[in-house]
Formats: sequence, structure tokens, C-alpha cells
Amino acid sequence: MDDDPIPISLVANYMFCPRRAWLEAVGEKVESAQIAQGTYDHRKVDRYGGAPDADSFQAVNIRHEGWGVSGRLDAACMTDDGIIIREYKATPVKRAMQVTEAMRTQLALQAACLEDMGFSVAGTEIFFTTHHRRVEVELDQEDYDQAHKAVEETRALINAGHAPEPLEDSARCMRCSHAGICLPEERQLCEVTHRIMVSSPDNQVTHLATPGAKAFTRSGRMIVQKNGEELASVPLDTIQGLQIYGNTDLSSGLIRELMWRDIPIVWCSGTGRMYGWATSSYGPNGEHRVDQHVASHEGRLGLAREFIIAKIHNQSVLLRRSESDNLVLPQLRQIEKQVANANRWQDVLGLEGEAASLYFSQFGHLVKTEKRVDWPWVARMRRPAPDELNSLLDFTYTLLLSDCVRALISCGLDPHAGFLHSSKRNKPALALDLMEEFRAPIADSVVQTVINNGEISVDGFSHVLESVRMTDKTRKTVIQAYERRMETEITHPIFKYKASWRRIIEIQARMILGYLDGTQPEYRGIRIR
Repeated sequence: MDDDPIPISLVANYMFCPRRAWLEAVGEKVESAQIAQGTYDHRKVDRYGGAPDADSFQAVNIRHEGWGVSGRLDAACMTDDGIIIREYKATPVKRAMQVTEAMRTQLALQAACLEDMGFSVAGTEIFFTTHHRRVEVELDQEDYDQAHKAVEETRALINAGHAPEPLEDSARCMRCSHAGICLPEERQLCEVTHRIMVSSPDNQVTHLATPGAKAFTRSGRMIVQKNGEELASVPLDTIQGLQIYGNTDLSSGLIRELMWRDIPIVWCSGTGRMYGWATSSYGPNGEHRVDQHVASHEGRLGLAREFIIAKIHNQSVLLRRSESDNLVLPQLRQIEKQVANANRWQDVLGLEGEAASLYFSQFGHLVKTEKRVDWPWVARMRRPAPDELNSLLDFTYTLLLSDCVRALISCGLDPHAGFLHSSKRNKPALALDLMEEFRAPIADSVVQTVINNGEISVDGFSHVLESVRMTDKTRKTVIQAYERRMETEITHPIFKYKASWRRIIEIQARMILGYLDGTQPEYRGIRIR
């Protein structure tokens, strides 16, 4: 980015917080109520209109060749003395109208650009849209010098190649739209004193599981039809991800709209095997993906160990909840300690396999005693599933894998470059790494719940060529149970604030990113109690 002009808005964000500017520079995008309000307030001035030779103009592109910055004026008007620049800002009504240092820098850069383009600037002002008040801002030479210095510092930050440290105990983090992806307090891997929740609780993953259905977009909604009958109408603004099962078609218009909105699509077979996914080509953290591939090739034993330690711990807890005196619990705890001391990747894999064998030898004990006759457990056997329980595990593991893929994509990591699983098998290795610690508390727990609560029965499966498959009704019931689990809020075992399981998966993905970009010392997996 050495030769590219730097956006004025990026310099203003640098004045607010260098890490915020870095996140925007590497492509991290967020939606928040404050951003939505600002976009709404700009709806009039964002229409191109007028030019500097008219009495008033808006949304005009400007540039300073010498400083290497560019931007756009919200609005301005021509007077006898020159141009008056007006910048629109949305500020909560309960907060005082304050012209911040970042705002002064933004106005100074806009004025400098106009003067470099040959126009005289007569004044600058801020219009606070929520207060409906205009505040004149007088700029002096110190403001221009500070603005020029900020441009150079922003350019140096972008070209440095590594992320700056988050702010420490700063009030600015509480009102920052990027707090949910920056995770300033979480980087210390200790209890968070200020709860920061930025992600929208209304957005959900939408599952299309009706064979023969077609989905397309119309008037800002996703319409699902089959044989001319409308099955569903979902606002696109509420879709966090789209998951397709079996023979369901999507229109090219819907795919294009979802890509434009950065909403990933995952395709699966009717039995739950993941075929692939599609996402926007403009993902964040491109340089960190390069670092990720280098680290994956070199190996990060600490990451691999932590994935498995957390996995074994959570398996032990799930078994203990059903049978506190289960005979394999002491052995699992011993293996957990051995993994922590393992010095080779091969040893970690060997111990993980030993723990998995013990855990699945007792998996049938998660089912209530009175239901074990209908739901017999023999052993864990992968696709094709030979019995109903294995069929359920295969399906819920795919649901979990899809969520891990989405979480990694959202923060710009490559789901294929892992640290525990090998990328040589052409599988999403990092997504498989991340899901290890969530298998027991999410996927296995969903299987346990739908059986013990009587939500499904063995009659909801079909037997085809020595494999067992779920019926459409059973599949939809399991999806509903899985979504209930993902929406359940728990207290984060490390940071001590409440978050949904889906949000926690994203937090853990960003903890991997933080470990790789050097902003935190280590990665720590989720351990339930």
C-alpha cells in the first residue's frame, strides 16, 4: 500500500485508535447500530451532486497528491470567501456534542485536499445529526501539521506488517464498533471487567433442508419455494450464514447478493457431508493468512496441544454429568495431563486417539437407561453410519464444522491451514482443529438431548445398503435442536461474560488469529465445568 492514497477516514480512525485503523486497513468490516445510524444520516449527502463551481455540492471526491490521501466531502458550499466544508456526525443524544481530535484531523485533511486542488477554504464545521446542531471548527497551522503527521504515521502502521497492541482499559473501547472483533481485554486471557457485545443477536444461520426447493431474492428477502408454493420468506439482513442440504437450488442473484453482503454459503449432502462453501473474494487479514500458512507448515505444537487438552477435558465433563463414577474418568484426566507435557505432534495425536477410544467406549452411557434398548451403542464408526447414533453424530459434527468454517472465514483465516489435522488430506484442517474443543459441549450434547428428551425416535431413520439415514423430519428436528444449543448463552470460562455458543466459537477463532499475529502470548481452549 506504499503508493496507494490513504483514505482520510482511515487516518481519522488512526487518531481514535491505531488498532481500529489497522483492523479496517486489513479488511475487517462490522455492522453496528452506530454505523447503521451514521449510514442513514448520510443518505442525502452520499448522493453525488454539484461541483466546486456550484453554490453547494455534496459527495465530492477529493485528493492531496503530495500527502498521498484521498476522501470524499459530505457537503460544502461556495461563498465569496471560499468553500465551507461540512462534515456530518452521528452522536448519541445523551452524549455531549464534542469535536474530537479525530474530527479536527479529518477536517484538516479535507481542507488541505481542497487547497491542493486549487480551491480556497473559508471554513469548516461539524453537523451533529442526532442533535441537529452545527458547530464551527476553526483550524490553525498546528491542526494541519498534526494531520500531515497522522497521515505518515498511518502509512507506517499499514506498511509495518504486524498488528498494533489493543488499548488498555480505555473508555473508547466501550463505544467502538470494532470491539467485538478487536477483543481488547480478551487478549490478556483473563477475566474481562467490561462486557463488550457487538454482534447482532437477531442474525442466525438459515438452513435449507427441503429437497427440490428453490431459493431466490426479492425485495431484500430470500424467498424459498417448491412447486410454486412459498415455503419461507426471510429478510436478508437477518441471515448470518446459509446452509444447504441435498437437492436445493439457489438463484445466481441470491448467491451474488449473499457474496456482496459477506454472508458465507455452505453446501452439504442430505446426510450432512460437507461438499464446500462460497464466500466473498474480499476477505480480511490477507497478510495474516500468509503468516498462518507459514506457521502451519512450520508447526505450532502449543496450539495442537491446547485443542486436544480442551477436547479431552470437555469429554470428561460430559461423561461425569451422566455418571460421576464412570470408570474411564481417571484415565481421561491422566491422558489430559500427558498431552500437556507432550513434546511431539505425533505424541499429541496418539494420546488424542487413546482418549477418543475411551470416551466412545462409554458414549452409550450418555443415553438414559430406559432408552438404551431403542438406542444401542456399539462403537464410533464413521461414514457410512451403521446405526442411528452414529448417523446423528455424523450430522451434528458437520453442523459444527460448518460453524467453525464460518467463524474462521469471518476473521480472515484459511480453514485449510491447520496445526493439528494435516492439510495433506485436502480437508479444512484448521476448522477441524477448532471444532475439537466444541464436539462434546455442542454436537454430542445435542445428540444426547434429542434422544433423552424424546424429540426423535428410531422410526425417524431409514436403512439403505447397510447405512442409516435420517428422514427429512428427523433432520429438521436435529437442526432445530442444534440451533437452540448454538443460541444458548453460557458464561465464558475464561472471560467470565455471557455469550452464545456461536459467538464463543467466533471468539476462539479470533484468539487463534491473535496468537498468530502476536497480539496475545498463547491460545487457550474452552473448558466447560
